Amino acid sequence: HSPMHHGSFSASTPEKTLQNINDRLRQAFQTMQQLDWLMLTFGTAYVYEQKETGKVVANCHKLPENNFNRRLLLADEIVDEYTSLIISLAARNPNLKILFTVSPIRHIRDGMHANQLSKSTLLLAIDRLQQLFPQHVFYFPSYEIVLDELRDYRFYADDMLHPSPLAVRYLWGRFSETFFSADTKQIMAEIEDIRRDLAHKPFHPGSEAYQRFLGQIVLKIERLIGKYPYLDFQKETELCHMRLNP
Repeated sequence: HSPMHHGSFSASTPEKTLQNINDRLRQAFQTMQQLDWLMLTFGTAYVYEQKETGKVVANCHKLPENNFNRRLLLADEIVDEYTSLIISLAARNPNLKILFTVSPIRHIRDGMHANQLSKSTLLLAIDRLQQLFPQHVFYFPSYEIVLDELRDYRFYADDMLHPSPLAVRYLWGRFSETFFSADTKQIMAEIEDIRRDLAHKPFHPGSEAYQRFLGQIVLKIERLIGKYPYLDFQKETELCHMRLNP
């Protein structure tokens, strides 16, 4: 295991774990230089420090809790860390814009008051980063939208902590309105139309009518690829051909 990485990087040997980490680092390094936008979501300002090293860890890997100290970061600590990161990223990609959000999911184990203190710390840190890097740092208020606009509990899942599917769709709609161009919205509408067609379950899969229906889906895909050749519809096309030739 690596205390700085997700469990998906873990392996049976240290060498394999390190290889997994380095492979992803190389991929991230190459991708980062081509990005227009980087989206980062803050969840909590509480961190775990490894007692043995005194360092903040990203993953406790279910090790005993007494191996760690848990504490609330100061807003200045977050600002200092991300100032260094943003300066480094901007040096490699001067056109990069970073969009921050704060997760509306409540961290109930902190207690409701401590959760609010945590979210407030994150909001203060992001606001400071916006002041320091006005050309690079932006903010989308997903946290505020859920808490202030969607105050009814029907917008929460059964655990009363996570946004419900209805709230997620509402947030996606607000995000789309804010950031997507008219062309992007049109592409999304056409893709959604294809997705709905593919989800259709016919009573008679072998019928001539359904075969014509599948042919129309293929034509829609081909027309969309003709206009936007960077779109990848390989799986959808294969699914159509598989249903056309059972």
